[in-house]
Amino acid sequence: MRSTHAVLMVMVLLGALYGHAVARGQDVSRRVDVFVGGTEGYHTFRIPALLVTPDGTLLAICEGRKTSGADHGDVDLVLKRSSDDGRTWGPLEHIYEEGGDREITIGNPCPVVDQQTGVIWLPFTRDNDDVFITSSDDDGQTWKRPQQITSQVKRKNWSWYATGPGNGIQLQKGPHRGRLVIPCDHRIVGIDDRQASSRSHVFFSDDQGKSWKLGGTTAARMNECAVVELADTSLMLNMRSFRGNARRAVSVSDDGGLTWSTPVDDVTLIEPVCQASFIRYTWKLEQEPGRLLFSNPAATDGRHHLTVRLSYDEGKNWPISKVLYEGRASYSSLARLPDGRVGVFYERDEDGWRMTFSSFTLGWLTDGRDELHE
Repeated sequence: MRSTHAVLMVMVLLGALYGHAVARGQDVSRRVDVFVGGTEGYHTFRIPALLVTPDGTLLAICEGRKTSGADHGDVDLVLKRSSDDGRTWGPLEHIYEEGGDREITIGNPCPVVDQQTGVIWLPFTRDNDDVFITSSDDDGQTWKRPQQITSQVKRKNWSWYATGPGNGIQLQKGPHRGRLVIPCDHRIVGIDDRQASSRSHVFFSDDQGKSWKLGGTTAARMNECAVVELADTSLMLNMRSFRGNARRAVSVSDDGGLTWSTPVDDVTLIEPVCQASFIRYTWKLEQEPGRLLFSNPAATDGRHHLTVRLSYDEGKNWPISKVLYEGRASYSSLARLPDGRVGVFYERDEDGWRMTFSSFTLGWLTDGRDELHE
């Protein structure tokens, strides 16, 4: 009898442990292929931008490349919607295309929500030259006719231009509270070395998107970038770098984006020279630390091992990291989901590129050492 009782107890304990392991395993892998190359009328999908709308809908926005995987060609701006935190996704929708079958490139999405009005603003570029912006006031279901804002946000001696790609932000604190800030990059006319001519910059709006103004630019050899507001109300740009050090570069602005400090390498954030995502996950509260999140292919020998990192000290150090996907992976876009999970919309498997959505908890990222208390 005692032996039977002991066996039953062991079985119960093992079952509990197994159930706990399954539950922990489920923390990450809501993994869904949202767009798959070679389907839905497109050769390739690339350049992700993930946005959570004021109603809690997830918008997965990207470029739909019709005839090839090349950066330039017949390229449209497309999206899919999820109303259940990324478990399922609706049909492909077109945000904007131009020229029918002509080779016109509509791309580099960099959306931002104005939390004061609920309007979603979506800057993008045409042929990496002209800058446009569209908006939606109905949860991303319909989009206004795009307006060209090139003259407001691009200097005459600039050539190639990209918004984002990724996400803009709205400032939450300080003298510029409410400002919409869009991270961008450009090249200078007359400099033959493309890397030497590349610089990062921002543009912004202080009137809820009615007009847009050019902010400051960084030093040379900076490229695609992401921006975060820090606890002291300064802004930090995290940039793809052409300085040959295989490290992300960072620059800080103390005036809302009008000027930027000399870029310095972040020795922890290795990169193969690629886009990355950089967001604020939480502000510091009474029982909640401030947290920043960063994702990129963390390698120096190619684009693979998509890794998510966590900082508790406003981007000075990144003590927590975990590989989300070990295979070929490139661009990504992070967002905090309505249920507190972290969402990542990213490119994987270069042969045909799949645009994949994954989500996970803070507990999964930190192996149970940290959890959300808000």
